[in-house]
Amino acid sequence: MNPYVDILLRSVAVYVFMLVALRIFGKKELSQLNTADVVLILLISNSVQNAMVGSNSTLLGGLAAALVLFTLNFIIKKLIYKYKFFGEILQEKPLVLIHNGKPDYKVLASKSISYDELMEAIHEHGIENVKDVKLGMLEIDGNISIISGDQHLRQTHYKRRKNRKNLSISS
Repeated sequence: MNPYVDILLRSVAVYVFMLVALRIFGKKELSQLNTADVVLILLISNSVQNAMVGSNSTLLGGLAAALVLFTLNFIIKKLIYKYKFFGEILQEKPLVLIHNGKPDYKVLASKSISYDELMEAIHEHGIENVKDVKLGMLEIDGNISIISGDQHLRQTHYKRRKNRKNLSISS
């Protein structure tokens, strides 16, 4: 077999495996990497490198594997955009955390979001009490969006982080 066809097939297999693994283990981890998550990503990348390129450790072999990964990623994004079915398979749906001032404790528990973390997100949006939140959402990228009932406050976006020092707000 041609060594580059071998790299192509191996890279596709690893890419598909990683998509399935990330889908199984959840979305929210992607937006809030802690030290253990970074170590895991580094170890995974190291462990699957040989699975993709085999014994070919040349620059061209590595570039071929990278090209396959970029191409697959591009194709997957186009499929998600064009066909709703692919998006439903590969992405979770946004979840309502708060509706009209009432937290959904079942959803919070299922996503391992503590009440304290929810309140932190609310406070980061300039809102004092949960009862003042019109809508709180866990977005598909793992961020928490808050919309208040106050007409003077704008919608803001809270980026969930395990490391409390890296909190950010964007409008």
